[in-house]
Amino acid sequence: MISDQFRLAVAQLNPTVGDIAGNADLVRKARKEAAELGADLVLSSELMLSGYLPEDLVLKPAFVRQCMEAAQALAQETADGGPALIVGTPWKGDDGEVYNAVVLLDQGEVRSIRYKYDLPNYSVFDEKRVFAAGPLPGPVDFRGVRIGLPICEDIWNDEVCECLEETGAELLLVPNGSPYWENRAEERLQVVVSRVVQTGLPLIYCNQLGGQDELVFDGGSFALQADRSLAFQMPQFEAAIGISDWKRDGETWVCVRGDTVKLPDLDEANWRACVLGLGDYVNKNGFPGVVLGLSGGIDSAICAAMAVDALGADKVHAIMLPYRYTSEESIEDAAKCAAALGIKYDTVPIAEPVEGFRSALSGLFAGTEEDTTEENLQSRARGVILMAVSNKFGRMVMTTGNKSEMSVGYATLYGDMNGGYNPIKDLYKTQVYHLAAWRNAHKPDGLLGPEGEVIPVNIITKVPTAELRENQTDQDSLPPYDVLDDILECLVEEEMSVSDIEKRGHDKALIHRIEHLLYIAEYKRRQAPPGVKITERNFGKDRRYPITNRFRDRS
Repeated sequence: MISDQFRLAVAQLNPTVGDIAGNADLVRKARKEAAELGADLVLSSELMLSGYLPEDLVLKPAFVRQCMEAAQALAQETADGGPALIVGTPWKGDDGEVYNAVVLLDQGEVRSIRYKYDLPNYSVFDEKRVFAAGPLPGPVDFRGVRIGLPICEDIWNDEVCECLEETGAELLLVPNGSPYWENRAEERLQVVVSRVVQTGLPLIYCNQLGGQDELVFDGGSFALQADRSLAFQMPQFEAAIGISDWKRDGETWVCVRGDTVKLPDLDEANWRACVLGLGDYVNKNGFPGVVLGLSGGIDSAICAAMAVDALGADKVHAIMLPYRYTSEESIEDAAKCAAALGIKYDTVPIAEPVEGFRSALSGLFAGTEEDTTEENLQSRARGVILMAVSNKFGRMVMTTGNKSEMSVGYATLYGDMNGGYNPIKDLYKTQVYHLAAWRNAHKPDGLLGPEGEVIPVNIITKVPTAELRENQTDQDSLPPYDVLDDILECLVEEEMSVSDIEKRGHDKALIHRIEHLLYIAEYKRRQAPPGVKITERNFGKDRRYPITNRFRDRS
């Protein structure tokens, strides 16, 4: 019976949604490692057995049943006298409702079950769709220690933690499924500080790791002492087992041993999020690698670099797809980029298929002027070729459009929008340039790409162009990217009015134009592949605008 001290293992693991047996095995391996390190208790993340977010899988009774059976099997294994487990899982209650639950498994039994009280239903979360809300919880007894088990959103308001403190909890252990976006770690820290101040209790925050469709869970698990000082800090973007020792000091539990690592800065965190999201999407879905069009431009170059960092050079295949408007400069830059990254690089000219399309359509198009239709044939020919290579060899086509272009529809359906996943979907063009230069100067530990300049400097400094006609530049159709991106951030992330955006120094007519382009491109974005969420409001789960929409802000 523990009364005055215990050793805690925080298992920051990378589950796969739906892989119940595999996720249970991750818990088993973590428990074995924790036992070897002398731990008494292992804390894992929210819905660890199902993976998070399980979405409508929770509506399948067989899915919930198998999650519960996996939890019960893990419980039986704790009869060996080793560490107890705190595990997140869907759970069907005696009332027939399905809950987002956490279970305490110890001494061969499911000792306690607690249900999530505060179900998030905003941003990327739809938990009220599939789960019932539980009652306000009391603490559980773990070998003489009264532990509060609020689940993720339960600590973002004060009600649950207040209830736990009032009903005798001595410390708070929190399983989380908190996805990444910029500066998210600081936001979590401030929330935890508020709960510690409110309750006077130490709080241990265990977060999930890994990519799940457009979301990336960055880990970064940590704990605060009752006096708000940092007890330990685990890494972001890495699976880890964090060991800490806790001792009762009067009526307060104190962490007397816990390791602290330095978290990455914003640029490294954004890069790692893109890399982790891409790598997990490819690997968890069973693709042997990726293929992408390498145009000599910044977007495809940074995507190639991210792919190599995520998967290794041997799993990345780049193809240059030149036409009459492709410059020698672009051909040289693409080849240099491929060489710097050490990836397979081929050239497939597209003149023959493009001219074939033009010839086939010549009768229908007789008497019309050439316009973007003919330009888009080039992009669509490239898309067909890349998809054919994917079909033949099994590698997933990477899409390489940035958030600026996707916002205003500067992309071609069934052309450069073809593909399975886009690591820079939620990065504005100015962020793409910034991160490309950053990666040339930095190579974070654990990534698989080379050191040094992986994106030729000329790709970063030259004028951006789609090269679909003579002497074309992006600024023929769009304002400078620093202007465009600021307007878009105001419209997309901030939902600002036109009049307020105008106060930032932007031309009203330009704001009206960008807003119009943003709305009419919604139908394209609905058909775009998923990509990593980086900003607070991405295109996908976050921003849900109607396709048919006549509203325009003309105030």
